[in-house]
Amino acid sequence: MALTKNDIVAKIYQLGFTKNKSVEIVEILLEIIKNTLKNENDLLISGFGKFCIKKKKQRRGRNPATGADLMLRERKVVTFKCSGRLRERINS
Repeated sequence: MALTKNDIVAKIYQLGFTKNKSVEIVEILLEIIKNTLKNENDLLISGFGKFCIKKKKQRRGRNPATGADLMLRERKVVTFKCSGRLRERINS
């Protein structure tokens, strides 16, 4: 099951915030995350994990539909490494 933005808003709403305030909280949090990663800064959330920007070099690839070779351009990707506490919680 996927956790959607609406699910997160609903959980915050259950804590006693208004629906509009719950939406605002989620939107602000997501904007902070996006802007931090856009500026190529790592984002550490204690007890949860770390989001990092990794640079990928240009490399050869293949179109799986046609089998044609192509060059994949340089790009940046977001990686996530979960904290030890989260790992323990998942595995318990």
